[in-house]
Amino acid sequence: MTETNEQTKSSDVPSAAVGVPAAAEAQQERRGGGNRGGGGGDRRGGGGRRGDNRRGQERDSEWQERVVQIRRVSKTVKGGKKMSFRAIVVVGNERGQVGVGVGKAGDVIGAVRKGVADGKKHLVKVPLTRTSSIPTDGHGVDGAASILMRPAAPGTGVIAGGSIRTVLELAGIKNVLAKRLGSKTPLNNARATIQALQSLRTHKETAKERGISLEQIYS
Repeated sequence: MTETNEQTKSSDVPSAAVGVPAAAEAQQERRGGGNRGGGGGDRRGGGGRRGDNRRGQERDSEWQERVVQIRRVSKTVKGGKKMSFRAIVVVGNERGQVGVGVGKAGDVIGAVRKGVADGKKHLVKVPLTRTSSIPTDGHGVDGAASILMRPAAPGTGVIAGGSIRTVLELAGIKNVLAKRLGSKTPLNNARATIQALQSLRTHKETAKERGISLEQIYS
């Protein structure tokens, strides 16, 4: 009986040893198929992420950024003077939205990045005519800077200078007459231009506010 049991046990060992690799291979194949399926899911997920990044890049590409001025400024602290950079940035999509931002940082790139973020937080909507001009006269004041704007005929172009021209171009205005009155500071001029653009009203809006018809506005 002992010999028979020993023979039986010895005969069972090879079959078990042979069966283990087969089961392991089958399990590995199942795992490989799951990984391949998971990989496909990852690829689909990655494609979705790439699509989101592409959409974000398209949204960012709609906005144009122009640096108006970069100055090195200092702040007096207890230990001495702390040097940093201040950047004035104009952000616009050339389709009626524009904003002016200011950023300060220890390096120029950081200051410009903060200026862009600040400009996108303070966007204003500008009413444009069919000829890419402004509907009425505009006047804006910021500090000692005063800006006067008037609509112009097609083909006139942007008659302005300095930061005023930058703001008008990024707003999408192509025919306008603008004049700076007072201070020459770029930041005050840019903000005065934003205030002038923000105060513009179309004829339809004016007629609605006054409670009259649009024909009476033109008559």
